Amino acid sequence: MRHLCHRVSLLLLLALTVGSNAAAEQTANGALSPQLPPQLGSAGMNEYVLGPDDQIKIWALGLEEISNQPIRIDPAGYIDLPLLGRLRVGGLTVEKLKALLVEKLSAEVRVPVVSVDIVEYGSQPVSIVGAVASPGVHQLRGRKTLIEMLSLAGGIRADAGSVVKITRTIEQGLIPLPNAKTDDSGRFSVAELKVKDLLSATQPAENILIRPHDTIGIPTTEMIYVMGAVKKPGAFPLNDKVPLSVLQALSMAEGLGPAPSPQSAKILRGSPGGAARTEIPVNLKKILSGNAKDVGLQPNDILFVPESGARRASVRVIEAAIQTASGVIIWRGARP
Repeated sequence: MRHLCHRVSLLLLLALTVGSNAAAEQTANGALSPQLPPQLGSAGMNEYVLGPDDQIKIWALGLEEISNQPIRIDPAGYIDLPLLGRLRVGGLTVEKLKALLVEKLSAEVRVPVVSVDIVEYGSQPVSIVGAVASPGVHQLRGRKTLIEMLSLAGGIRADAGSVVKITRTIEQGLIPLPNAKTDDSGRFSVAELKVKDLLSATQPAENILIRPHDTIGIPTTEMIYVMGAVKKPGAFPLNDKVPLSVLQALSMAEGLGPAPSPQSAKILRGSPGGAARTEIPVNLKKILSGNAKDVGLQPNDILFVPESGARRASVRVIEAAIQTASGVIIWRGARP
């Protein structure tokens, strides 16, 4: 028993020693930069390909002239360094840049010791537009999947449509999705995938790696509007629910309000040119009682249920209510 305990103690001591040495070696080599995003890691930074608008810091032992001064890579991919002059660094990884600096500095220092940190990322923009929380240009910062980039943009909004569209320059290669195709100009690869499949991870292969200068677009879904004497007036996304009927829309609005006039309901439908809306009478009372057929709705239709005793509201008044409601539409007919 004493012999077994002695062996266990030796093994624990060995493990602690190895761990301490590894930590000390990591600290000595500067494996993790304080500017480095946690999700990238030291290996990810070393694989990052430098380019225009990236900002770096170079430290060289004994050479204060070039140490710890932020340097932005110019549009042509070059930097200017004291002692070394103009160097092309665009297209190099951090590790390859360190090797280049060691080679160049060998003429000045017998054994050059060099480190390179990325201070600011700017060369790998990805445009994310449409129904995300923070649309705009986001930096790739290493290897990122489609879902990771959408997360960086704050995630997909509730009013998102059913597809994600990815556009990629041909120089970055074709998009690795079955439905990818080259556009008419021959300059871009374009592909679409379903938001539902992406978020449910039913097709893991669709969560592709994003490349610099990709554009990710998620259009907002088409809406229908239910207004007037209903419990929950508002705008409701169609998503995968097309076609939608009057009864389904009424259900989404949680039914009729306390004083409706369902026999006088109507659908306001825009014309193809968008210049005016036509009014389509709908007798909700008969539809609810089963004495009339349910009516289908089209994208951007407005189902309007007047209040009992309210005077007739014009299309212009109803549309103005939509525009001023900021996403939550509440309208009650004017009293006589």
